[in-house]
Amino acid sequence: RELSGRAGWAPASCGARRRRRERERKGKVKEDEELEGGRKNAQLLGASTEQKKAGLNRTESSSEIVLITGAGHGLGRLTAFEFAKLKCKLVLWDINKHGLEETADECKRLGSKAHAFVVDCSDREDIYSSAKKVKAEVGDVSILVNNAGVVYTSDLFATQDPQIEKTFEVNILAHFWTTKAFLPAMMKNNHGHIVTVASAAGHAGIPFLLAYCSSKFAAVGFHKALTEELAALKRTGVKTTCLCPNFINTGFIKNPSTSLGPLLEPEEVVNRLINGILTEQKMIFIPSSINFLTVLERILPERFLAVLKRKINVRFDAVIGYKVNEQ
Repeated sequence: RELSGRAGWAPASCGARRRRRERERKGKVKEDEELEGGRKNAQLLGASTEQKKAGLNRTESSSEIVLITGAGHGLGRLTAFEFAKLKCKLVLWDINKHGLEETADECKRLGSKAHAFVVDCSDREDIYSSAKKVKAEVGDVSILVNNAGVVYTSDLFATQDPQIEKTFEVNILAHFWTTKAFLPAMMKNNHGHIVTVASAAGHAGIPFLLAYCSSKFAAVGFHKALTEELAALKRTGVKTTCLCPNFINTGFIKNPSTSLGPLLEPEEVVNRLINGILTEQKMIFIPSSINFLTVLERILPERFLAVLKRKINVRFDAVIGYKVNEQ
């Protein structure tokens, strides 16, 4: 009976093992098929993405006329270089003739056609007259990058009235004049892109940057309102992008620091900007934690915000004009 029992058990066990191995084999085959299918889909997706990027680079971007203000140095210059690599036709504006020519020469070396115009972006009439020259000599601008900006690091009393006026003339009023000059052609074609270079300071008040913060708040508002206006006018082919970076290592502000992280390198910011334009992002925060902080500012009580701001600890060299006479 024991032998019979063992004999009866053994075949059943072997059969179970065979069935289990068969199931495992079939499962492995199915798993391999799924993995292979996943790899093929990934390859197809990757190829599609690369083809799309390549199409943007060679077909679409190469036909664009890109105007960049403040192109003689810093972010404007690096942005021009990236568009030159995409073979766009470039229109470069800056008040600094020497820096402007250097940028234009490098863009040409990169294989792009570059047209340099010395323009004072604080002067409305200069902007309008230069815009007419651009239309006559180059054509209709399809991508406008409002990048030119100025900053004065001082308290309200040490900031001279002409400095406050110039901050607003360059950092926001120029956006109105350039957009009024070049947007009509974009709307007519229902194709174009308005890029607003703002700042994280356009979302948070920073001491000793009163004029700058105010102008950048206005720039962010300009971007948002323009976006809604284009939608209301059903000009969905005209895109908008707003760049809001933290402190950038460009030398405009002396010895800046914050607990949000190290200074941003201009190359990193420009790469994010170009990617944002090509992918039609509305708002670009660098670092992305700034977006989270703007949300917190709307929901946290004031006492918690005060603690948070002390933790962020924004610091830089500034001129303090107001003095308290201690008795």
